[in-house]
Amino acid sequence: MKKVIYKIIYPNGKIYIGKDLTNTLTYFGSVNSAIVELDFTEEEKKDFSIRKVIIFESDSDEEINKIEAKLITEHGANNPSIGYNKWPKFKF
Repeated sequence: MKKVIYKIIYPNGKIYIGKDLTNTLTYFGSVNSAIVELDFTEEEKKDFSIRKVIIFESDSDEEINKIEAKLITEHGANNPSIGYNKWPKFKF
């Protein structure tokens, strides 16, 4: 079974990168909802769409686990001005 690393793109352009070892279509990660909600008004929350893009696939749990942190850093998803990932810790 393919395992994937995906990128979630929010309406404000910020991103979240995560992995899914089951490749479930409706899985959208474990982003901290409270932090995301701070970036949107009540009106914006009434019509809210996100996009999920598969950015890496593998049959190996080990490879997915290794590549996930690399892609988070490469895409800047751990930089609070770009994304919502809290790990690996962003260095200012």
